[in-house]
Amino acid sequence: MKTLYYVADPMCSWCWGFQPILTQVKAALPNEVQLVYVMGGLARDSDEPMPEEIQAYVKGAWRQVTAETSASFNFDFWEVCQPRRSSYPSCRAFYAAKAQCEDSGVLMFEAIQRAYYQEARNPSDTETLIAVAGEIGLDVDRFEVDLKSEVIEKEMQDGIQLRRSLNANEFPSLVMQNENAVSFLVRGYDAADAVLERLKNALV
Repeated sequence: MKTLYYVADPMCSWCWGFQPILTQVKAALPNEVQLVYVMGGLARDSDEPMPEEIQAYVKGAWRQVTAETSASFNFDFWEVCQPRRSSYPSCRAFYAAKAQCEDSGVLMFEAIQRAYYQEARNPSDTETLIAVAGEIGLDVDRFEVDLKSEVIEKEMQDGIQLRRSLNANEFPSLVMQNENAVSFLVRGYDAADAVLERLKNALV
């Protein structure tokens, strides 16, 4: 069986811009290809406020993503939240949600994106992640426990190791694995036509 790895991070703005293309990829995948989300681990745990220069860089990235993809961002985030350069909590949240139901990981990933980019809520804060878990119908008490568990930490670290072993160091990446052969459909953002053409060739 072929496996298509989607290497991403909920707090990667290019992954937000890529979401409509990912939907097209999913629609084009035959049943025999398994799609596996891998959390990339964009930024380690940190309680430190995001430095002004990093804030400026991220805001610029949001504007660039909008220009290239038409994805929208709620810039109120920078006024109502205390930004931190920390995406590991949201990556753990994906695995904690997935622990309850296979499909819930993807639901959580997408809900974190909406909370961050559309609703100006901070996914670096545990309180935000717990609230989002409740909003998508998860067992919140279990989610809160799992979020801090060694099991979920290991899952996240295993995902980061897998990402490194695939050399998928740009987000988003789509990596097709067939037995021992690996090919990239996306290494960083690309347009839908190019991505779907590479997918078609990889499925031959």
